[in-house]
Amino acid sequence: MANTLTADEIRDKFSQAMSAMYQQEVPQYGTLLELVADVNLAVLEHDPELHLQLENADELARLNVERHGAIRVGKAEELAVLKRVFAVMGMYPVGYYDLSQAGVPVHSTAFRPIDDHALARNPFRVFTSLLRLELIDNPTLRARAAAILDQRDIFTPAAGQCSTFMSSREGLAKRRLISSLLKHWKPSAGISTPR
Repeated sequence: MANTLTADEIRDKFSQAMSAMYQQEVPQYGTLLELVADVNLAVLEHDPELHLQLENADELARLNVERHGAIRVGKAEELAVLKRVFAVMGMYPVGYYDLSQAGVPVHSTAFRPIDDHALARNPFRVFTSLLRLELIDNPTLRARAAAILDQRDIFTPAAGQCSTFMSSREGLAKRRLISSLLKHWKPSAGISTPR
């Protein structure tokens, strides 16, 4: 179907949208991306052998592709929604990081492509961390965090509703999917209550 997107294309668009959102929040990040692109270009102009090597390895197109994002969630249900969304992009949990060993009540994984073709196309990964309330020793702090999490929703209703529907992305039209992933994404969610 001409209007459907591949998982790789969806991942490309999502990573670009995350980057644009972060550049709005932190303008210096856009400056950093420009600096990296300028340095890459200067190095390749002065090193034709490296340029040829990257070209032959089909690496030039993804040289300036952003490879990393991060999302923090507070509820297992939020992580479950993200898992479905990431699966549409061909991204699956790889690795497990128990940060409680360092005194942080968080468990994490990295969602990323796992097959070689998808990694070659776009290696974008999202480190996703889940707050583990049961690991917060202070009962007052744990109760406050639980109350905050109970009152917030990191997904708009439209994004939450379509996360399940998106798992059958083969039948989705391009406009609907992009709208689902990008237009309904909340750039921020409350993390504290007013005093």
